[in-house]
Amino acid sequence: MARSSSRSNDWGFPRWRSYGASSEATQVRLCDRHGCGEAGRCPAPKSPNSRERWYFCERHAAEYNAGWNYFEGLSAEEAAAREADETRAANGFAEAKHYGWAGPGDGSRSRDEMRALDVLELTPDADFEAVRLAWRRLAKANHPDVRPGDAEAAARFQAIQAAYDVLRVAEDNRQWRPD
Repeated sequence: MARSSSRSNDWGFPRWRSYGASSEATQVRLCDRHGCGEAGRCPAPKSPNSRERWYFCERHAAEYNAGWNYFEGLSAEEAAAREADETRAANGFAEAKHYGWAGPGDGSRSRDEMRALDVLELTPDADFEAVRLAWRRLAKANHPDVRPGDAEAAARFQAIQAAYDVLRVAEDNRQWRPD
């Protein structure tokens, strides 16, 4: 009595199979914009509250989204309240902070870091050595021991310290991020 083999004859090595036996052509969806031959990787809704999607290349997705207004249909007060509510926490920057797309000044800094750079009177592409020098210069100029009794200088000194702490923690996170 012949037994049917339950084992494959190729031992898992694809090169022993005939060419094209198990590998099929990869399906690539083209951009839905007429005349475009690039891959359509960016889904966009065909209409509001619809599950149907257009699939555009990055260039045509940017063109599609250029006229989109997030606050459409809201009054000025409602739009301001929604913007304030959504920018209150730094949760929107968690993904960018985690992946750290690139160097300073090109989208890798959070809103808190940008505010801290403004307090220290620096540009967005300042490196940490420039941050340290600006912090020392401004802290010396506004220190309560140098300007006793000046409440404005004391408040400015506290803001400078907080800005430096934000930037120092961000720099430590960048240095210890696994690549």
